[in-house]
Amino acid sequence: MSNLKLIIKREFIARVRNRTFIVMTFLSPLIFVGMISLIAWLTTLNNDEIHKVAFFDETGLFTFDFKDSDEIDYIDYSRLPLNDAKDSVVIKQLDGLLYIPKKNTNKELATSIQFYADESPNISILNKIEKIIGNKLTNQNFTEKGLDLSMIEKAKAKVNIQIENFSGEKTSKMSSYVKMVFGGAAGYFLMMFIIIYGNMVMRSVIEEKSNRIIEIIISSVKPIQLMMGKILGTSFAGILQFLVWVILGGVLLTIATSVFGIDPQPVGMDESLALQEGNHEEIQLLLQDILKLPLGTLIFSFFIYFIGGYFLYSSIYAAIGAAVDSETDSQQFMLPIILPLMLGIYVGFFSVIENPHGTVSTVFSMIPLTSPIVMLMRIPFGVPWWEVLISIFLLIGSIIFIIWLAGKIYRVGILMYGKKPSYKELFKWIKY
Repeated sequence: MSNLKLIIKREFIARVRNRTFIVMTFLSPLIFVGMISLIAWLTTLNNDEIHKVAFFDETGLFTFDFKDSDEIDYIDYSRLPLNDAKDSVVIKQLDGLLYIPKKNTNKELATSIQFYADESPNISILNKIEKIIGNKLTNQNFTEKGLDLSMIEKAKAKVNIQIENFSGEKTSKMSSYVKMVFGGAAGYFLMMFIIIYGNMVMRSVIEEKSNRIIEIIISSVKPIQLMMGKILGTSFAGILQFLVWVILGGVLLTIATSVFGIDPQPVGMDESLALQEGNHEEIQLLLQDILKLPLGTLIFSFFIYFIGGYFLYSSIYAAIGAAVDSETDSQQFMLPIILPLMLGIYVGFFSVIENPHGTVSTVFSMIPLTSPIVMLMRIPFGVPWWEVLISIFLLIGSIIFIIWLAGKIYRVGILMYGKKPSYKELFKWIKY
């Protein structure tokens, strides 16, 4: 046990004192906050940009319908010849020219309108223009059929479905998205941590093996102790780095939003209007949904699956590091690691979100190689405690088995040099 403590301490100090580790610990939050601030700033620039669109209306129906807004300025070129209007748009570098030809019927007109532009027009602008023209033609069709537009407008029903459970508690329409964000973030961060620090364990083993330091160390400690010491020492260093990222990133993000006045999650135009109209009930329900999430279970499960998933995959990384002589040779063994992680992410985002209690979601939340990610994504949607316990017990059992398996490969592999091992040879090492 004393040897294990020494190895853990050695690995932890070696990682923490590493220049790359120190630089990335403090530089990563700066890069992350800088990227968020840059994206938010660029988004505000795009939102402030006013598009200038000219229109040539031969029908004379839409002259007063194209009104300037915060996004679009309309310029009437209907009095000019069409070719002169096109030339003027090119010279003045406007966003485009909307050509509305004169047709016998509204049906023909609806399929004959053209938009001239050298570059692909903004989709949102085209949608707004189509909406204006569509509403105008629809109202005109109603009038031609002798229908009263004011009566039609009054007869329109605005449906707002209220969501409520059988206990009488109201929930927000955004409840599923909230659960998706919390579960997806937890699963994604776990996957990134496993990949980053698992690779760190593998590189550490390869480095000591290539420098022949491993031959000296192995004379004093058991291979399984050395492997566990590397995994634990690296995990403690990773946890420290992760805590620094969270604290420093939160502080920097707060400073960036207050000093530069940048909102990292700018509210869209439709959302702003909803807030101005006093849509406070939906916001209140949304906050209630966040508070009603099983945050305690999610945090507890995150640490359990975080530790379990890390130990499971780090053991495999350590075994691969012991089996090869260089990081380049390790690429042939990366598929068994990356494939389950990617599969867990895809199942989480495409199956769990669509049907969190379906067969696919349930099965993959029990399989140890994918359960750390998939179960974390399911928990916000409400998972029975017995399913979580079964998943954890299966994960613990798999960890014990994988550590035993990896230990056998590690014991033989750390003293093997000069040959790229195959899967067949790894299987032979397990039998030794």
